[in-house]
Amino acid sequence: MDKIKVLVVDDHPMVLEGMRSMLTLINFVALTGIVPNAYEAMEAIKKEEPAIVFTDINMPEVSGIELTEKIKKEFPEVKIIAMSTFKERSYISQMIQQGASGYLVKSASKEEIEEAILSVYEGRLYISPDISLTQAEKQEIKNIPVLSSREKEVLQLIADGKTNPQIAEQLFLSMHTVDSHRKNLLTKFGVNNTAALIKLAARHSLV
Repeated sequence: MDKIKVLVVDDHPMVLEGMRSMLTLINFVALTGIVPNAYEAMEAIKKEEPAIVFTDINMPEVSGIELTEKIKKEFPEVKIIAMSTFKERSYISQMIQQGASGYLVKSASKEEIEEAILSVYEGRLYISPDISLTQAEKQEIKNIPVLSSREKEVLQLIADGKTNPQIAEQLFLSMHTVDSHRKNLLTKFGVNNTAALIKLAARHSLV
C-alpha cells in the first residue's frame, strides 16, 4: 500500500522529537512534517496534503480543539488524532464533536500509534485503551453528532434560556431559520424536547 502521509502538531519540542522517532520507524507512514502551532499546521496541510494530523489539545493561542474545527472546515478529508495527557471524557467529547477520529494519550507506545493510524485511516474511531471508558460510554462518544458552527451558537443560546425570537434577534436570523436549527438539533441528538437536548449536550460538554 502507499505510505500514509502524517503531520504532527505540538508546542513541546520533546513530544515532537519523540513522535518523529516513532513515526519514522513505522514502515507504512511518511512523516510530512512536525510543527509547533496551528498557523504552521494549516500551512503544512495546504502544502503537504497529509492524510492524518496528530494534534496536541492544550496549545497556546489556538488550542487543538479549535485547530480540529478549522482543519475539518477547510480540509474535510483530513483525519485528525488528538494527543493529550488529559483522560477526561469532556476533552474526548469535544475533540470527537469537532471531527477528530482518534484520541491518544501521550504515553502511547509505537504499537498503539500504529493501530490508531490504521484504524483512523480505514474510517474507524480510535480511543486509547489507557482511557477508562465503559463500552457504553465509548459507543455514546461515537454517536456524538457533528454540529455546524451556527448550530453550536443556537444550541448555546437555547442552553442560556433564550427564546426563538431572542435567538433570531441576537444572531440576525429569521424565526423560520432558528426554528429549523432547533428542529435539526433535536433530530441530531435523537431527543423530543429542549430539556432533553440541553441535558445531553451538557453531558457531552457541548454547552
